[in-house]
Amino acid sequence: MRFTPGRVVLHRHFARDVLVWAPLVRVVADDDLGLRLWLPHGTPLIRELTLAGENPRDLPFAEWIAAPKHIVVESYRGPSILKFNPRGAAYSVWWLWAPDGRFAAWYVNLEEPSVRWDDGSTGGAAGVDLTDQDLDIWVWPDRQWAFKDDDELEERLAFPDHYWVADGEDVRARARAMIPVIEAGTFPFDGTWCDFRPDPQWTLPEPARAGWDRPRMRERVHDV
Repeated sequence: MRFTPGRVVLHRHFARDVLVWAPLVRVVADDDLGLRLWLPHGTPLIRELTLAGENPRDLPFAEWIAAPKHIVVESYRGPSILKFNPRGAAYSVWWLWAPDGRFAAWYVNLEEPSVRWDDGSTGGAAGVDLTDQDLDIWVWPDRQWAFKDDDELEERLAFPDHYWVADGEDVRARARAMIPVIEAGTFPFDGTWCDFRPDPQWTLPEPARAGWDRPRMRERVHDV
């Protein structure tokens, strides 16, 4: 399955089978390298919050687990991002831009391999489903780097009945494997796409009306 450039799709993040975050993103390209998605500041998104309006980073994980939650529709308030998901990879690499359009940093997001879906109708819903594994890597333009959210990973691993990451060491090992690539400045940290500009005709999509609440799509296991 490949998506047509310019198409708007749901980028759905799950905690196991619970939807927790789903912005609408626009397909930049979908080819042999992988999938590129554009998430601009102000994009509509669906997210899970506590009834008091808190997100998972606002309180200890034990309190987050116990708190009643609901789904809300908001606007994405972070920096505009180009997301690159290499085919079959258990990570994505993001290009982040400052408000004035300057390239600001790369960001390596450790995640389960994503799975695509498409309802097949003209103008219908389509999406990419995944689970974020919390540990990330900041990479600045000079290729200095730093791990991010290792403390969250460590805290949440203490709750195996609720946490969506089963093997923290595997996540850390995959993060460490990215460091030689970063420090060598090889693709995708070689300047590729640092001058990216979205199609000027692309507007912010309308909030999702359909497809966002469908069951999570997972890879099918084929009998041998």
